[in-house]
Amino acid sequence: MSDSDRQSALAALVAALPELDWIKEAPKVKRLSRDFHWFSPVLKPQLEEKFAELAVRPRDEHELALIVAACTKQRVPLNLRGGGTGNYGQLIPLHGGVMVDMTRLNSVTAVGHGTVRAQAGIRLGDLEAHTRPLGWELRCMPSTWKLATLGGLFGGGFGGVGSINYGPLAAPGNVLSVRLMTMEETPRIITLQAPDALLLHHAYGSNGIVLEIELALAPRHDWIERLDIFNDFAAAMAFADAIARSPGMVKRQIAVFAAPVLDYFSDLADADVAGKHGVISVVGSESDGLLPALLTQHAGRNALHFAEGENSGHSLIEYCWNHTTLQALKIDKTLTYLQTAYAADNYQQQAVALESQLSDEVMSHIEFLRDMNGTITCSGLPLVRYQDEDRLNAIMDIYRANGVKINNPHVIHIEDGKQGMVRADVVAMKRACDPHNLLNPGKLRGWEVRDTLPEVHISGVN
Repeated sequence: MSDSDRQSALAALVAALPELDWIKEAPKVKRLSRDFHWFSPVLKPQLEEKFAELAVRPRDEHELALIVAACTKQRVPLNLRGGGTGNYGQLIPLHGGVMVDMTRLNSVTAVGHGTVRAQAGIRLGDLEAHTRPLGWELRCMPSTWKLATLGGLFGGGFGGVGSINYGPLAAPGNVLSVRLMTMEETPRIITLQAPDALLLHHAYGSNGIVLEIELALAPRHDWIERLDIFNDFAAAMAFADAIARSPGMVKRQIAVFAAPVLDYFSDLADADVAGKHGVISVVGSESDGLLPALLTQHAGRNALHFAEGENSGHSLIEYCWNHTTLQALKIDKTLTYLQTAYAADNYQQQAVALESQLSDEVMSHIEFLRDMNGTITCSGLPLVRYQDEDRLNAIMDIYRANGVKINNPHVIHIEDGKQGMVRADVVAMKRACDPHNLLNPGKLRGWEVRDTLPEVHISGVN
């Protein structure tokens, strides 16, 4: 479509639906077209000039359906936005079009015994504020939970706080169902039960418009947040591992930071953490009394300790997962990061060996979790002193040579990162729900080779 045809199509959208909350001012549209892709010095130049041409905030599903039908009729690309806290340019439109801000679709639609169903635009902090008085909390949430939306976590996230107990979001039993809208001139509403519902997970909103997600919840606990520090990285890893492997110890979060990562946490400077290795943990109040003896055993000392909500509303969770990268970039904008997955049978040895080998240019940041099979393991989000793309790729190869998988955060295509391969079932979902390739086009490499893939039938969609 030529530029003049595109502008005519966009003008026709607004003229046909004048009652909608359209956002036309270029600075506002550009702001809504941004996420945290700038964590990557590789993605930043590729995406910095990519913006939507128009944005809109639907107030309900009816308005969303009108937008979808009109964009499909005009063949205008459509991207979905939640809190904009993703790190890989998930929401950034490669081909312009309309940006849909989903944050007004933010209701809790059903609460059961240990389950909740909510609209995709609800912020995770608001969702948990709804469930906690009822005795339940989220099984998994990112460090950005105050801003991130449920749909954003599902569309572009992996795991987070709680994954030490329940694994990543895609682990069986966490996501129960998804209600979605197709990208067609007459949009369909479809409900998919797990596991088919997971075909839209981590697909960047490219193969269906998620309206509601049904989650399993965890029993609520009263949490204690801790920062414990060590002179030795191996001791910090061993301490964290002991917490992770204690089956009777109630915990929600365990992260290890090699020196000098804690030095970048300027708000924690008064805790005397400079030059130290650290472990941030969130443990149940009933288990907190077990930590001092374990800490002594591993030659550490406590630097911070407070009940949830006691620290002026600031949580140590906001120094974990990809908030670590954000905190460090506030101080040193030359840094970047990687995403690594350690082997379940020898992650401690791998982590200690790589910390020793690369400590001059890579600062280890380790997150403990359970994998898809429930086995305790680690993922890494190390900080990297960036030189150039060639050296970044060489560092990734060093990790791979040590048996550590890389989920590359410096790529645009879904298959080049976490997904790791073209999946015929994910592409089949897009063919069924977005036949004209209007949802976040350009992100799913499998679309380009769809005719060579085996036919997959998805019950209730095709």
